[in-house]
Amino acid sequence: MAVEVIVKKGEPVERALRRLKKRLDREGVIRDVRAKRYFEKPSVTKRRNIKNAVFNNMVRLKYDN
Repeated sequence: MAVEVIVKKGEPVERALRRLKKRLDREGVIRDVRAKRYFEKPSVTKRRNIKNAVFNNMVRLKYDN
């Protein structure tokens, strides 16, 4: 999964870096790298996913009205 940002002629490097960071964030690369930094047992992963699902369901029900 190669993420590429082409710097346009006369464009500041800071702006290109900002575009790169936005693209990495949109594709979830940084989140994925941080999640895989350490090994997580499958039971812990399952528990975390269930906890997130319960929270998301609670928020959805709250704002559904």
